[in-house]
Amino acid sequence: MRIHHRRRGGYQKKEEGLVYRNNEAILVPEVRVIDEEGKFLGVIPTAQAIATARERGYDLVEVSPKETPPVCKFLDFGQFKYQKEKEQRIQKARAKKVDVKGIRLSVKMGAHDEDIRVDQAKEFLADGDKLKIEIMLRGREKEHGDFATRRIQEFLKKIEQTYPLSVEQPITRAGGNVSTIVGRKS
Repeated sequence: MRIHHRRRGGYQKKEEGLVYRNNEAILVPEVRVIDEEGKFLGVIPTAQAIATARERGYDLVEVSPKETPPVCKFLDFGQFKYQKEKEQRIQKARAKKVDVKGIRLSVKMGAHDEDIRVDQAKEFLADGDKLKIEIMLRGREKEHGDFATRRIQEFLKKIEQTYPLSVEQPITRAGGNVSTIVGRKS
């Protein structure tokens, strides 16, 4: 009998982003220390640096762990952590998420229906999204995949009159589907 993941303790959520060590969590014997005013105090044993930081009312925070020895600063750790999280939230908000929008065509599609799909595709590209254009072949259409390929190429030519396109995935046939993925050139 399989034990469900909730019963054996569940999955631990990994902490995202940078993890800054402070005070006793700094494991190296010596650190480069910068005080609260930005002055370089030199390379000091970790225990002495922690004691000095506490005397001044600050935490010793490892700001550059990859250096040898690591660079540490006298900071208020809670405020420092809050500022870093705030910067991450701002970066995440500024990042544009690119979606792949699907447009489905047909070999027997009429001109008006195709014009509507072209207008939709132009709207999607104007928003910065990518397009997945596909044709599902049914019955005897599967024997004539070249019709579907030509139909997609004609569709792309109509869109290219407005926006230059970059092909993310060339026209491919997988079983009864013929599809391609395109995006707008930057």
